[in-house]
Amino acid sequence: MFFFRVGTMLVLLLGNSLGAPRSFSVDYKNDCFQKDGQEFCYISGSIHYSRIPRAYWKDRLLKMYMAGLNAIQTYIPWNYHEPSPDQYDFSGDRDVEHFLQLAQDIGLLVILRPGPYICAEWDMGGLPAWLLNKTDIVLRSSDPDYIAAVDKWMGKLLPMIKPFLYQNGGPIITVQVENEYGSYFACDYNYMRHLAKLFRSHLGEQAVLFTTDGAGLGYLKCGSIQGLYATVDFGPGGNVTAAFDAQRHAEPHGPLVNSEFYAGWLDNWGRHHSVVSAATVAKSLNEILVLRANVNLYMFIGGTNFGYWNGANSPYSPQPTSYDYDAPLTEAGDLTDKYFAIREVIKMYRKIPEGPIPPTTPKYAYGAVKMKKLQTVSDAIEILSFSGPVTSTYPLTFIELKQAFGFVLYRTKLPVDCSTLTPLSSPLNGVHDRAYVSVDGVAVGVLERNKALTVNVTGNAGSQVDILVENMGRVNYGKDINDFKGLVSNMTLGKDLLTGWTIYSLSIDEAISQGVLEEMEPTATDAPQPVTLSPPAFYKGSFIIPDGIPALPQDTYIKLPDWRKGQVWINGFNLGRYWPSRGPQVTLFVPASILSTAAPNNVTVLELEGAPCTSGPCTVEFTSTPILNATVKSDYRQQRKLFIKDDLL
Repeated sequence: MFFFRVGTMLVLLLGNSLGAPRSFSVDYKNDCFQKDGQEFCYISGSIHYSRIPRAYWKDRLLKMYMAGLNAIQTYIPWNYHEPSPDQYDFSGDRDVEHFLQLAQDIGLLVILRPGPYICAEWDMGGLPAWLLNKTDIVLRSSDPDYIAAVDKWMGKLLPMIKPFLYQNGGPIITVQVENEYGSYFACDYNYMRHLAKLFRSHLGEQAVLFTTDGAGLGYLKCGSIQGLYATVDFGPGGNVTAAFDAQRHAEPHGPLVNSEFYAGWLDNWGRHHSVVSAATVAKSLNEILVLRANVNLYMFIGGTNFGYWNGANSPYSPQPTSYDYDAPLTEAGDLTDKYFAIREVIKMYRKIPEGPIPPTTPKYAYGAVKMKKLQTVSDAIEILSFSGPVTSTYPLTFIELKQAFGFVLYRTKLPVDCSTLTPLSSPLNGVHDRAYVSVDGVAVGVLERNKALTVNVTGNAGSQVDILVENMGRVNYGKDINDFKGLVSNMTLGKDLLTGWTIYSLSIDEAISQGVLEEMEPTATDAPQPVTLSPPAFYKGSFIIPDGIPALPQDTYIKLPDWRKGQVWINGFNLGRYWPSRGPQVTLFVPASILSTAAPNNVTVLELEGAPCTSGPCTVEFTSTPILNATVKSDYRQQRKLFIKDDLL
């Protein structure tokens, strides 16, 4: 692999000597891009390699190419590659160099958006949580600690990217600096100037650097600066000419560019699945292309927020595991009517590649899998907490525990007898984001950020109180991206402040990968549970995919009938969160790349609220059909408007 990488870079760097120099630039005189001395216009689509298994990168890119796109756009999430300071990961699904090379091999140019902030409905907008070690850090600003971290990260990333620039023989034609900065409160021009200088120092003077902001003068005021080409983003159904007029205030000359033309829209738990009609998208796309404008369809394929990678909006509203986005290619890469409608529009403006379109990948319904209960989180605490307990007078946050994602268990004791219902409260809304409370092993309630700040408890003095706190995803947009997790303020019991905490940082993913969870036989001393709630617990099952059948394994979807809320792993791979009781997502996409025909496929579920196993079939089901639009009763008074980011501030 090392020799392949060195060889690839040499070809990219020396390839220009074999022919005329490659060039890509902004032509201010003719209001266009120039590629190798010729007027050029791109029709691009967004694809996030971090949301698609590496095994499917080629399939998705080919489908984009066959739709008539001549470019793709992708983000590089900082936190995906530097999970802790100075620990970098560019292997496997994180191999961005391989992704860029694949795009070039297929014939696609690349519009790169390396951040440092990306938004993208991704945890903390791509910024690593460890930045919050400085509790008062001002993110996306000239804060010296933030700048130092950015400089170091870009010093690692940008030299890797430079060989892939178009003028160096690679596919990258433009590089974005920051992202939608005009929507952020800081409006720090020195910060943007610093980034511009930083990018130039690593990528050179020939690189075309740009910014993206909403199509309004208020956004462009703080988001655009001299030396970075200003572009805008807007969705279908509006006034295309008026939107580009906003760009013209910042860039009187040069190409028209919509860097995010919304082919769909994002979802949140507890809200209806966003749907944007193919006809609406096709009509507005045609209006953009007739102006000779450049356009990027966001998203062309959304993919999946595997594991814990989803973001959240503010007021706190997390996104689901699926990032389907109602895009032209579904979460699983399936061809849609919208795909073909867009292709027909593109046909009017450029030649479509000849040949067959890669087909929708087949899906297989493996059926029901019987699950057996393992330990509760409290029972398994000693094997789940690899680092051991930490004692503290007051609760500590995830960051103070040096944990970024997942779950932390906070344990204390009732200081007094509570013979009658007594409120256990988070008076300062300090549960970030959802907490599952039990007393002496009996589940008593759920606390939820902004929604449920109190549960009533009973028990004797000295009774054990367990509060399992779930990080549901950090805010990714607006002023609240410095989103601390855990119990971020004190808890009270009645009028008394709770102190004396034993805190367990949980390594659940590692424990599941190592298979250390055990099946527990029920005993006579097990505490009876309320009908509606039970303590968080693990369940495990397995299924066999026959070997020797060429078509298997195939993609599938997992459905959890009558399960409430939790997390799912298959063969140790963290698929993501399920929450069918809130919706709209019901099924989780299971790529064939994580399944096996050589050994049983293990399914592990962490059910946080209550499994159906005491009153019905204790099964999960693998189906061939996704359900992303289950009817939900919204718990929000005002529905978010499509394509409008103002109400996400």
